[in-house]
Amino acid sequence: MSAVPPPARRTGRPRSPEADRAILDATRAALVELGWGKLTMGDVAARARVAKTTLYRRWANKNELVVDAVAALFDDHLELPDLGSLQADVEGVVLRFAALLERPETKTALMAVVAESTRDDALRERIRGAIVDRQKRLVLLGRERAQARGELPREEDPSAAARTADLIFDVIAGAVVHRTLVSAEPVDRAWARGFATLLIGGLRA
Repeated sequence: MSAVPPPARRTGRPRSPEADRAILDATRAALVELGWGKLTMGDVAARARVAKTTLYRRWANKNELVVDAVAALFDDHLELPDLGSLQADVEGVVLRFAALLERPETKTALMAVVAESTRDDALRERIRGAIVDRQKRLVLLGRERAQARGELPREEDPSAAARTADLIFDVIAGAVVHRTLVSAEPVDRAWARGFATLLIGGLRA
């Protein structure tokens, strides 16, 4: 009886975190300079100094690439500070979120993919999975801290708790994005304080 041959080894180079970061950085820089319409995979590859085939092994098209470039910004720069109270925590994350949205690469990339997603259901799903669902972790963490401090009641029904988490996320994200990118008004400490007071009052009602 012949021996079973070992599984074939995969060919090709493994993914490089350094190359991925260079590609995502190049994508955001190109988007700011060129805009969505003129952005191409070839331009990103040239800026990142990688072969165009390297991009297509990782991302099927520029829609996927730009969403991941935006998601990386949120992952790298948006955290929930632990400042000792729910009021302070909400104010802190609102100010950080607004500061992130003020960055030209974030503003340009986010507005571009959101506009494009109105005509592309697959892109909308990718935005939900790569950005929205991942950033909801901040809401879950903040609520857990507040409940541990006794600042918010616990919801025993998991479905109701999930709906509340979605509502909190939508209220925070919607208000800050509208204030920063639509109204073009500043999100300063006074605005963040008033917003946090209004939000927490609603949660406790």
